[in-house]
Amino acid sequence: MNQRGLRSKRRVMKVLVCAGLILLSGARNSSARQQGGADVAASAERGRKEFVQSCGFCHGADATGARGPDLMRSPLVAHDVKGDQIGPVIRQGRPDKGMPAMPLSDAQILDIATFLHARAAEAMRSSGVPKVYPVEKLLTGNVEAGKTFFNGAGGCTKCHSVTGDLAGVAGKHTPIELEARMLYPGGKHRTAVVTLASGEQVKGAVEHADDFVIAVRDEKGWYRSFRRDSVKVEIDDRLAEHRELLGKLTQKDVHNLFAYIEALK
Repeated sequence: MNQRGLRSKRRVMKVLVCAGLILLSGARNSSARQQGGADVAASAERGRKEFVQSCGFCHGADATGARGPDLMRSPLVAHDVKGDQIGPVIRQGRPDKGMPAMPLSDAQILDIATFLHARAAEAMRSSGVPKVYPVEKLLTGNVEAGKTFFNGAGGCTKCHSVTGDLAGVAGKHTPIELEARMLYPGGKHRTAVVTLASGEQVKGAVEHADDFVIAVRDEKGWYRSFRRDSVKVEIDDRLAEHRELLGKLTQKDVHNLFAYIEALK
């Protein structure tokens, strides 16, 4: 075989060796990923059992809240990395909120953190709302009864007007979006004054508030977040009356009120 043939054969052999190494590496990585996934699943299951036993009586077995807050919405959980945020709260407790300190091990805290992150990921995957929903499934109320409630016992006219902010509102949203906005109004309706230990005050629109963290967007547009056990918080909620009313509504009230609002096209 001449020199050109030898060089060509060597190049082919090198290519084959490299391809073999890549396939072997891929197989090892796949196996490692599968093992890693199994380890995370096992840790999450251990964390679930520990959470139910130690925390479920306040936060609910699925961490969506009971006497204690919904941890799926907590920025402390969202910002946690392998228990670095969750751990101190568990070990120190929140005596002012009725949460006892729990002397759990690093491994137990890591398992609980893994469980909470898995629950949060699951909630994100299942949070979709259909954009098209049969309106007849929502319009089960009486328009006239809803109008009477709106103008009377509901007290809706204190803040709303069918010729003002609600004019044509039903034509701007799908039925399911409209009902969601009625029951869970979005937007920034709360402001807060956060007083630090130094006496400095931070004022702004509330971005998030739970039993652990208060976060505001200050007057300069900066996002500021504080642990609630280290600051004094005063919140002004413009929707306080609305939220109080929602807690008193019967299913019949909701259906009648929605039927009336849906008619405002």
